Amino acid sequence: GCADASCFSPLLDEEPIVHARTRQRGARDRLREMAEHDPSKPVAPPSFAKRDFLLSLQEKAQARWEAEKVFEVDAVQDGTPKYMVTFPYPYMNGKLHLGHTFTLTKTEFAVGYWRLKGRRCLWPFGFHCTGMPIAACAKRLGREIEMYGCPPKFPVEEEKTSEEAEESAEAASEQSKDGKATKEAGKFKGKKSKAAAKGSDKKSQWEILESLGIAQEDIPKFVDPLHWLSYFPPLAVVDLKRMGCKIDFRRSFITTDVNPYYDSFVRWQFETLKELGRLEFGKRFTVFSPLDGQACADHDRSVGEGVNPQEYTVIKMRVLEVPEAWTELQGRDVFLAPATLRPETMYGQTNCFVLPDGEYGAFEMGNGDVFVISERAARNFAFQGYSVEYGKTQCLRKIMGTELIGLPLHGPNCPHERIYALPMLTISMEKGTGVVTSVPSDAPDDYVALLDLRKKPKLREKYGVAEEWVNFDPIPIIHIPEYGDLSAVKLTEDLNIQSQNDREKLKEAKERVYLKGFYEGVLTVGPHKGKKVLDAKDAIRQELLEQKLALPYAEPEGRVVSRSGDECVVSLCDQWFINYGEDEWRSKTEEHLENMELFASETTNAFRKTFGWLRHWACSRSFGLGTRLPWDEQYLIESLSDSTLYMSYYTVAHILQNGVLDGSAENPAIKPEQMTPAVWNYVFGRAAKPDTDISDELLEKMCTEFNYWYPFDLRVSGKDLINNHLTFCLYNHTAVFPQEKWPRGFRCNGHLLMNGEKMAKSTGNFLTLEEAIERYSADVMRLTLADAGDMLDDANFVEQNAFSNTLKLTALREFFKDIMEGAIELRQGDLNLADKLFMAEIDKTIRESDVKYERMLYRDALNVSFFEFMILRDTYRLQCGSNGMHNDVIKRFCEVQTLLITPFVPHWAESCWELLGHSESVMHAKWPASNEPDAVLLRISSYLSSTVAQFRQQRQKASKATGDTAVVLIAEEYPEWMQEGLAALVSLFDESKMEFPADIMKQLKAHPAVKGPNMKKLMPFLSSVIKEVGARGKDALDLKMPFDEKSVLEDSMDYLCHALEVSSIQVFKNNDDRKPELPPLKGKNSNPELPGAPRIVYQ
Repeated sequence: GCADASCFSPLLDEEPIVHARTRQRGARDRLREMAEHDPSKPVAPPSFAKRDFLLSLQEKAQARWEAEKVFEVDAVQDGTPKYMVTFPYPYMNGKLHLGHTFTLTKTEFAVGYWRLKGRRCLWPFGFHCTGMPIAACAKRLGREIEMYGCPPKFPVEEEKTSEEAEESAEAASEQSKDGKATKEAGKFKGKKSKAAAKGSDKKSQWEILESLGIAQEDIPKFVDPLHWLSYFPPLAVVDLKRMGCKIDFRRSFITTDVNPYYDSFVRWQFETLKELGRLEFGKRFTVFSPLDGQACADHDRSVGEGVNPQEYTVIKMRVLEVPEAWTELQGRDVFLAPATLRPETMYGQTNCFVLPDGEYGAFEMGNGDVFVISERAARNFAFQGYSVEYGKTQCLRKIMGTELIGLPLHGPNCPHERIYALPMLTISMEKGTGVVTSVPSDAPDDYVALLDLRKKPKLREKYGVAEEWVNFDPIPIIHIPEYGDLSAVKLTEDLNIQSQNDREKLKEAKERVYLKGFYEGVLTVGPHKGKKVLDAKDAIRQELLEQKLALPYAEPEGRVVSRSGDECVVSLCDQWFINYGEDEWRSKTEEHLENMELFASETTNAFRKTFGWLRHWACSRSFGLGTRLPWDEQYLIESLSDSTLYMSYYTVAHILQNGVLDGSAENPAIKPEQMTPAVWNYVFGRAAKPDTDISDELLEKMCTEFNYWYPFDLRVSGKDLINNHLTFCLYNHTAVFPQEKWPRGFRCNGHLLMNGEKMAKSTGNFLTLEEAIERYSADVMRLTLADAGDMLDDANFVEQNAFSNTLKLTALREFFKDIMEGAIELRQGDLNLADKLFMAEIDKTIRESDVKYERMLYRDALNVSFFEFMILRDTYRLQCGSNGMHNDVIKRFCEVQTLLITPFVPHWAESCWELLGHSESVMHAKWPASNEPDAVLLRISSYLSSTVAQFRQQRQKASKATGDTAVVLIAEEYPEWMQEGLAALVSLFDESKMEFPADIMKQLKAHPAVKGPNMKKLMPFLSSVIKEVGARGKDALDLKMPFDEKSVLEDSMDYLCHALEVSSIQVFKNNDDRKPELPPLKGKNSNPELPGAPRIVYQ
């Protein structure tokens, strides 16, 4: 009864099962390993006949679809329901890989399912070329050729591996926002860069291109960024077609002003946003690449995708006595300048902290002040208008942290005239300024660090700390309910924190104090005394800024490296911004989010979180590829901003571009310059018909296409795009289009592992889409990706599953072939019990698969429609025994099985559909019809399966002396004490909610019918019934079975004897006087017969 294809032994001779591998290995490597494993035995060459057979089916199916133009669909006006799906166009600086493919399959499966359900489905596909990545790669390649020749001869030097580089990136980001280092592995404030996670074992752009199979003589062409646009998109089209994607490639295009039609569309979009007041110009804190001289958005980064500017308040703590050794600073206004997120707590300063072995500098500011800060912080200051010269630091003196210890200071709002700089060993120089304010009343880290210095004379002696420098008690400044006026002190005592080494406890204390303090804390000092921190915080900050006692400062919340290779800063620069934080716009967009189909609550929560922080987004750049702002052409529109509304462009792209990716078709029916803003507005239903020389026929055709297909029904994406692209997409749609054209659904998924490990070229655990198809065939790859996982958790592509799936698919097709060619003898005539049971299971499988597909739970759909369905087929075959399967029943299975997995394996399905006698392509087939499954037949089917499993288990436990016959006893009724217990359960069941109360077990124990001598036996029984109710519904409470158990078992006698390996079985009701005398029940696992649970005795 095994569903695995290995049970079809004649088919295994062609290809051995290969064990899972964590990286790619060729056949030659495997032969060598096999030979080394046992050199005394000859090794037969491995065969890939089954894989090659599937590849041949693939080529044949694709040729048919191409010839019949199956996936080219236009709008109709006959009432046919539509389904439009989209996928974020991939960036064209390389080939598509298995990670792309995993997300692609979700779109592909959705199209396949909805085609079967009768929808007219459109899946268009574009290629993204906007922004920095291509331009930066081309520039880098040019530098390599200029420096090292062509082909380049690179110097031999040791460099970090990709893993070391990634660890460095993570370590740099692994800090708390106030600048104090955390030592928790794998946790940091900045979001992890997807690009950093990819890794690469290549050290140069030349080698990267070489690894993609590009000939050396062709690589110099890639110095021209435009060459990338003509090279990689056509390769992607080929790979997507070989995958069997149901894409209408007539609508494909590339972005940037190389494509004049798309360029016109994006210009219209931004002119519209400007007219609507959604764009602003001004100075904003922006992640900035000094090397590129422009803002660095997510897609312009090699490290740090998702990292945003973090704004601080820098407090000017005046140095009261400048050391004589600092001759350069004598007579100057010198300040230690800590960066804080809590300016309202400055009333409680008792000292500040510095890192003893930290490297600081005295940097001159543009107003003549001197700030003692880290060099990294000074670099950020220089791009925010604080330095003498924009973008350049002026260091007057380098200073070690030990020199700062004991400096007398005065801080704004501090009640003490003189406090001191003290050592703290956990400060990070990669976060903030390297100087940290200390408010021990409300900051557990500060309090514990101060206590350490007060309690440990040797620690003070080591760093030359005088006792009077630390004799400052915490100052009450904020009252927090439950924690009092000294929250840090109370929580340190409550959590028994002993030192700065209690990192986990300190983290917990900090989170509790900061959260409760912000929302519930009330100031007890200063002019804002009596106000909540939540209400006073911004006012206190503004007062400090106005009094020039503090200044605003920002830096990236994690490490960011641009595609050009330089570490980014935060700059205060002139920019065009999209004002995503505007209240009315945000409210309208959030409201629509709640009405969308997002398939998972985690996705909804991720969007809500993004709405919470997203405000101004810099949308212009100076360098790269793309479309220029129509009213300010010195700027390009950045890559995450020109990709928010383009799904609507798909509806008319084929009319404009005639299937040419860059829109360069000869003699186009519509010229790019004819697509004016007025025409775009008309096509998209935003304005009246314009004065244009475009024919009425073409205008109306474009309108028809847009109005039929839009809005899109589904957009599938990786979860990393929730924070930017997908949220931007929602905002732009709610701004530009009427509500009936807003997106209907997003489906997000996690990333893909391969054999349980992160995909990375550096480990060899990496496949391009092209390589995966060659290695497994498109259908096996698709099937294995479907089985890899769903929703936001990371999925796992297991290579061993791919090999197993190859066997399963080829074996199943061979089974179909045997059925159709008469190699397996079949019955005709009336249906027997086994036939009826299988027909009911087929109906159930169709309906369960339907639900899973509609909810986009593809792994569950695959399990129901393929793996479990094959087990049902094998069970049916065994139940039929020597009589054979019924012709109509098994042929129905063949057709249903083919259709149910057509979305997963379309090439295999196309071949099988033809094998089953259909002349029309399976791409035109419809979802299989089903009747309402007969509930009694399903109960019988489940009964037989569970009974055989139970009997087999008892058979395995039976003595070796056991003979080959058996007696089965069945019970038509429960014992009276069980009936009373079931009656109690029925009385507690809430039929309106179809559930038991939450405290059902407690209520049962107190129920009169349960109390008594049988309670210990009754409670486990009732617990099992409750589980059954949860699994199959209220009928689990029935006192009797809805069928005659004795008749069912006797009708299935051949099956039972074969399954249990006995020659005969006698079935008796337990009240039948003719039943033989049986040995008494022994042991706690020897259960009496009950309704639905017969007892077997082997004799």
